Amino acid sequence: MAPDVAPEGSLRLAGRAARRAWTARVLAALRRHRVDLTVAVLFVGLAGWLTHGFWPDPTGRTLALNPADQALYEWFLAVDARALFGDFSLLSDRLNAPDGVNLMANTTVIALGIAFAPVTLTLGAPVTFALLAALNLAGTAVAWYLLYTRVLRARRLAAGLGAGLCGFGPGMVSQTNSHLHMTAQWLVPVIVWLVVRLLRAADPERVGPTDPADPEGSVVVLGPDRRRLVSSALGLTAAVTAQVFIGEEVLFLAAVALLVMAVTCLAVDRDLARRALPGFAGGMAIAAGLALLVLAYPLWFQFAGPQGVADGVFNPYHFSADLRSWWTLSPLSLAGDDDAARLTTGPAEYNSFLGWPLLLVTAGCAIWLRRRVLAVACVVAALVMGALSLGPAVVLDGTRTRLPGPYALLHGLPVVDGALPMRFALAVLPLAATLLVLAVDRALAGTGRARRLVPAAVGMALLPLVPTPLPTADRPPLPEFITGGHWRECVAPGGVLVPVPLPTPREPWPMRWAAAADAAFGMPEGFFIGPYGRDGTAAFGTYPRPTSALLADVARRGDRPVIGDDQRRQAERDADFWDASCVALADGTPHGESLRITLDQLYGPSSRIADAWIWRV
Repeated sequence: MAPDVAPEGSLRLAGRAARRAWTARVLAALRRHRVDLTVAVLFVGLAGWLTHGFWPDPTGRTLALNPADQALYEWFLAVDARALFGDFSLLSDRLNAPDGVNLMANTTVIALGIAFAPVTLTLGAPVTFALLAALNLAGTAVAWYLLYTRVLRARRLAAGLGAGLCGFGPGMVSQTNSHLHMTAQWLVPVIVWLVVRLLRAADPERVGPTDPADPEGSVVVLGPDRRRLVSSALGLTAAVTAQVFIGEEVLFLAAVALLVMAVTCLAVDRDLARRALPGFAGGMAIAAGLALLVLAYPLWFQFAGPQGVADGVFNPYHFSADLRSWWTLSPLSLAGDDDAARLTTGPAEYNSFLGWPLLLVTAGCAIWLRRRVLAVACVVAALVMGALSLGPAVVLDGTRTRLPGPYALLHGLPVVDGALPMRFALAVLPLAATLLVLAVDRALAGTGRARRLVPAAVGMALLPLVPTPLPTADRPPLPEFITGGHWRECVAPGGVLVPVPLPTPREPWPMRWAAAADAAFGMPEGFFIGPYGRDGTAAFGTYPRPTSALLADVARRGDRPVIGDDQRRQAERDADFWDASCVALADGTPHGESLRITLDQLYGPSSRIADAWIWRV
């Protein structure tokens, strides 16, 4: 037996040694990156504090400043999660029955919805929404921090200040009021890194002098690094493709800003342009060509597919940044004033509220860094994006002036129409942050008064922008009819349930029923973007059917209309149009008694399931 024991003991000893070595490597890595990990934990903690109103019960809480959009995004997440069941299509039949909803034409965060599908299916869409609201802020800040420390080689203090502004600036915090597609910006630094990597690979390497004894010797110029050019192009294709399925508007804004920066860099540094432009243009062409190849069908589906739209739904004259808002502090900031809310369209659009302290300090940093090409590129891009945010006509303190804005040159162009002018201001945030990072890093590398003054000035400028927690409120509880799964007695999975009143863009609350049921059933009408405007242009929602309009009027006023044969025949036609299985009215619905009596007259006697009245149609 002895010869068999010794090898087993040796194997156990080898296993323990391997585990100890692995543990030692992990601990060494943690010690080596302890500062970076601490910064990441601080960002996660700040994001958790800003969204703490959701916890510990996300299903019972909602964002007080934009609950309608939250209901929409929870429905998006529930529909996206059905991909795990193989029950997913870019044309969803779970809303706007029978026509459906084009998910590519809506801000559906498909990639996030699929990635977090296990959370949605086990804990519910509200939990996924709350997690993403926090993780988008923290993830964006961490991604910019890594870009600043790894690519710019900035000191951690400088990188932390800049990344904090990128992830928790006024625009990001305000967009967290239900706009998940706008706050999921953690891929943008990856795209920036890949573009920089592509540019560096395209710039021929200069080696020399080859003889240390001859410092005046010749310089050997090598060609572009083709392997890195190709790998960067492939990585850029992957990142761009992923961002399309997270938030196209963010990708569009990043692309415009990067284009302005690239043109500025090549114009300022003519030698760089001569050396790198051919290879850089070739690499970008590869990335663009591959991305178009991969995205050809989804983009066609978005603009020309069923229920697709080729234009934007927002009026650029209305959704423009007020010039005064740039030097005003956001109401969601520590030093903000609620009166400033009048300068924008709503609490989710405080995109340009940087405040005069930050503007002054950023301008000072830009002047100090004027000889650095990257700083010049950031300044030019910030000015361009800021000017475009003013829309087709400049608005000052709520009054539209006769002064045209640069956006007027782009107004009406395809794709551009899909972006709100005021959201161009979101791109200014990381551009200003990069200027601050460069300035603080330069100051910390020096020995004079700037070493103390610059970081202090930046810190003082950022202090008024410290965000306050997002306001939340209790949400009305869902009916037991839904949460208890009793809806299955009324409609088969995949069928159509008609909630009363039906969901609309202004009152989308019944869509929470579908989200709570993991979008297992469809419903008519709803809150979405579809081709229901004039001549098939984009619009919110669809035309209400006559029965839907009748029930909405009863729900609003409580009147009991006279129902005759015409109304009953119309109700039958509408139910057939929707391909509905049943109509449901939950207890607690405003003017519920009037609605029940009206529905009895339209569809006959009701029956009771849990806490809801139903009519099988």
